[in-house]
Amino acid sequence: MSSIFSKIVAGDIPCHKIAETENCLAFLDISPLKRGHTLCIPKQEVNYLYDLDDDLLSELTLFSKSIAKAIQATIPCNRIGIAVIGLEVPHAHVHLIPIEKMGDMNFANPKLSISHEELAVIAEKIRANL
Repeated sequence: MSSIFSKIVAGDIPCHKIAETENCLAFLDISPLKRGHTLCIPKQEVNYLYDLDDDLLSELTLFSKSIAKAIQATIPCNRIGIAVIGLEVPHAHVHLIPIEKMGDMNFANPKLSISHEELAVIAEKIRANL
C-alpha cells in the first residue's frame, strides 16, 4: 500500500511544495510544530532512511541542507532542527524545524493549526530564498 507521501509525490494529494528534484521533494508539514516545519523525502518509497542506497541518501541529505538554509533565511529562528524519527509514516523523511530551544523539537508538543492560505504564503516565501 502506498504511503501518504507516495500519494503526494504522485499528485494524488496536494501539498505546499517548497522544492523538487528528480529524486526528492520538500513540502510543508500540515500539522507543524513551528511555522516553516518542512518535510524532505525521497520520491522512492522506502520505509527506513538508512535503507536508502548511498547515492539517494547523500542526495536527500544535500537537498535537505539547501532547504534548511532557505527556511532559516525566511523564518526567524536560532537554527533549523533536524529530526529523523520514521515511525509516523512508513516512508523515509527528514523533518526540518525552525527552533529557538531544544524543547521546540518535542513531537509531544501541540501542533500548530495553520490555514492552507497561510501555509501557501510560507511556502512561497521559503521558495523565494532557495
